[in-house]
Amino acid sequence: MPLLLRGILFFMITRFFIYGALGCLMEVLWTGLCAIKDNNVKMSSQTSLWMFLIYGMVIFLEPFFHMVSPLHFMLRGMIYAALIFAGEFVTGSLLKKADACPWDYSHMRYNVKGIISANYIPAWITLGLFYEQVYWTLV
Repeated sequence: MPLLLRGILFFMITRFFIYGALGCLMEVLWTGLCAIKDNNVKMSSQTSLWMFLIYGMVIFLEPFFHMVSPLHFMLRGMIYAALIFAGEFVTGSLLKKADACPWDYSHMRYNVKGIISANYIPAWITLGLFYEQVYWTLV
């Protein structure tokens, strides 16, 4: 394998691990803060190893970061949210078939098969814009 290709592959794998680690960290923070509403003073958090792989797949959003960069940040955020919903629906559907889906939105309004929920639109806009900034910092 040519040296340039090995270098590109190394940096892609590195970014995959960074995206996965950041996603899991954010999920632990999110579930811990959400535990407060349930009067959980320990602020117990949880995530799944599947989530590391799912968040790592942000690597596939990188071409979109370039394509939409001239657009207004809100429009970019909505595009990212749509892409995140698509990824969440595909991965959630596959994991649900294996009885391994770590989330269940069936108790929320505006959910689709308990796999995605419109309630998360603001979170996914924010997450997409966050990962965009992480990407531009890394490259």
